[in-house]
Amino acid sequence: MAAKILLVTGDAAESLEVLYPYQRLREEGYDVKIAAPKRKQLRFVVHDFEDGFDTYTEKPGYTWPADLAFAEVDPADYAALVIPGGRAPEYLRNDPELQRIVRHFFGADKPVAQICHGAQISAAAGVLKGRRTAAYPAIEPEVAAVGARYEDGEAVVDGVLVSARAWPDHPAWIRAFIEVLRAKAPTV
Repeated sequence: MAAKILLVTGDAAESLEVLYPYQRLREEGYDVKIAAPKRKQLRFVVHDFEDGFDTYTEKPGYTWPADLAFAEVDPADYAALVIPGGRAPEYLRNDPELQRIVRHFFGADKPVAQICHGAQISAAAGVLKGRRTAAYPAIEPEVAAVGARYEDGEAVVDGVLVSARAWPDHPAWIRAFIEVLRAKAPTV
């Protein structure tokens, strides 16, 4: 039986940051489930950079169904957690059910991959203090405010936490996460 991985997300998540790890981890033989505030068709977005803009732009992206709601998740059933970015973490971080899930993975020393604004979720759950993490550079102050050390890297590994800045870091980020997974949660 394949080890199960939980990917937590919501509307306005960055399409690439959800679908790239989802597909890569399935390709590795893991059973990946997507959880959101409720079971529904999620609407992702695409962030990109354009000349003349001071920050990224946002366009509609893919849609994808959530397999289960946060309230339905028993985190003990999962070997690892993936926290994508985009705008979704901005509102998801306040969800008590999601905070419960995130605290379980960090408390049980299970592998966690977070990218971009995903660090807002683990910061709000109170699990980043004393850790090193990458994140989208604009949220470096939030990382520091919770007692974590921001690192500007494409794959920052701190124990079982593997983090990255944004979707351009995918190859290094997922490669490092898969190494941690193989050591802690083999596919079978």
